[in-house]
Amino acid sequence: MSNYRYQGAGVGGGGVAGVRGYSGIEMREVMHPHHFTYVSQCVKYMIFMLNFVFWLFGGLLLGIGIYAFKDKWEEANGSVRLENFYDVFLNISLVLIESGMVIFLVSFSGCVGALRENTFLLKLYSMCLLLFFLMEMAIAIICFIFPQYMNTFLEKQFTDKIIHSYRDDPDLQNFIDFAQQQFKCCGLSNSGYQDWRKNEYFNCSSPSVEKCGVPYSCCINSTDISSGLVNIMCGYGVQEAPVPEARKRIWTSGCIEVVRVQAEHNLYMIAGNALFIALIQLLVIYLAKTLEGQIELQKSRWAT
Repeated sequence: MSNYRYQGAGVGGGGVAGVRGYSGIEMREVMHPHHFTYVSQCVKYMIFMLNFVFWLFGGLLLGIGIYAFKDKWEEANGSVRLENFYDVFLNISLVLIESGMVIFLVSFSGCVGALRENTFLLKLYSMCLLLFFLMEMAIAIICFIFPQYMNTFLEKQFTDKIIHSYRDDPDLQNFIDFAQQQFKCCGLSNSGYQDWRKNEYFNCSSPSVEKCGVPYSCCINSTDISSGLVNIMCGYGVQEAPVPEARKRIWTSGCIEVVRVQAEHNLYMIAGNALFIALIQLLVIYLAKTLEGQIELQKSRWAT
């Protein structure tokens, strides 16, 4: 939808009789300029550019996820286990595919809806953003008001499954190792490093050389400073050691509790960032609805 244009030919002739070549709608706009409406190009291209960036980002996530899943599929000879919700949720490549697809499709609807002035796509776009906003607010409220409940829920629902799947999925293993090193923790629940007894490779009754041990990412000093090499055996046998001795070698607290404590210490910063993101989302929803209203109003003028 573009702005109405006024043709100069014949307007100087004065009155209605001097206007030539106008339709009924154009005549009304010439005679009543206060009825003039338009589609804001600033709002239109702001929505387009913002969503174009997210569209590229979603495509990148989707591509990385597909490549990772394909690589895993070939490595496992087509035997990737997807039997239940946890198999899908804990599969990092599938999470990337799902996230990338959602971002790709939603931002695509925002891009095309703004560029082509398609009210259906704009409505779909703003509805998806509103749904994401409400979900984020619900999660934030639960986390801030019932942190202990979230702790218990995560421990009961995910600890055993994640610990059991540590060696089954290389992507999940790398993610767990990264999290344990980043947050200086070991295991997930309040049992801390003792969680690794539930893994068949680290269980003390296992015939594995890793029995009664923990992953190297639990170690306080897993990397040799002089050589820069990682000592993957630094956690061997630590489950048999007394707790004071174990604390000298590894991080003993579970990751869920460590993350919760760190979040409480940085509560104002996290709340400020969450509020900023929420305001940005509301602003984009407002711009989308504004553009949608301008388009529908102009369509109604043409249909009159």
